[in-house]
Amino acid sequence: MAPTDQATTMRIRTIHVDGQRLRVALQGARRGARPLLLLNGLGANLELLQPFVDALDGIETIRVDLPGAGGSPTPPLPIRFSGFARLVAGLLDRLAYEEADILGVSWGGALAQQIAYQHPDRCRRLILVSTGTGAIMVPGRLSALLALASPRRYRDPSYMASIAGRLYGGRLRSDRALAARLVRDVRAGDTHGYYRQLLAGFGWTSIHWLRRLRQPTLILTGADDPIVPSVNGRIMAWLIPKSRLHIFDDGHLGLVTSAEELAPIVCAFLNEEEPRTKRQR
Repeated sequence: MAPTDQATTMRIRTIHVDGQRLRVALQGARRGARPLLLLNGLGANLELLQPFVDALDGIETIRVDLPGAGGSPTPPLPIRFSGFARLVAGLLDRLAYEEADILGVSWGGALAQQIAYQHPDRCRRLILVSTGTGAIMVPGRLSALLALASPRRYRDPSYMASIAGRLYGGRLRSDRALAARLVRDVRAGDTHGYYRQLLAGFGWTSIHWLRRLRQPTLILTGADDPIVPSVNGRIMAWLIPKSRLHIFDDGHLGLVTSAEELAPIVCAFLNEEEPRTKRQR
């Protein structure tokens, strides 16, 4: 079929949920009632995950620029993670989905945990990538955390190119082509929106209720992640009852830079009839 076929082309829509305008990308043919919803990292736009979405085999996906990132405007008032979770549940309502499989990366992984806990009936399976338990976790390198305190990397391409390897680790340390592609795919959102997202996670932690999650969960963590050390993945795998851990040989953005390796693992997990539990790799 032609590359422009609806099953392989990203379709951008604008959807309003409770007065909030959201920029949403749909990809893949609608085959049932359960898509894969992808939640991006702090301040990141939905295009950043395109290499991973393209590597998925026959999986219908939804991506969204959350308020303050990409093409979604900053809300007039701050939103906590619980409010973001309600917003995502409302998005599923507007798209006429009762439930979804949910994948979250970094900051989006924390939000994915919140949705699975707050709206368990809307999340069938959970995939947590390069993320941790929030305020109570093993911290990353101070230099990386300080870089995250500002949206400069999204607004200054030369700065992003210069720090990508040190900030994200993994293949970006040595592969200039990957760093250049990262810079190309980044879209700066609103500066105030970035700080609003940062504020949403201030003081938040899932450490005390992760044992109550009942969704089958796949945890993917990079062996060279300066922002979220891999030990945090081990902690979450120990706490979440129906979970398994896969440590991959890359960094914080491994879902993008190692998309061809990780996409089949995600597809296999989503297509299992009875997921295995507590199996580590």
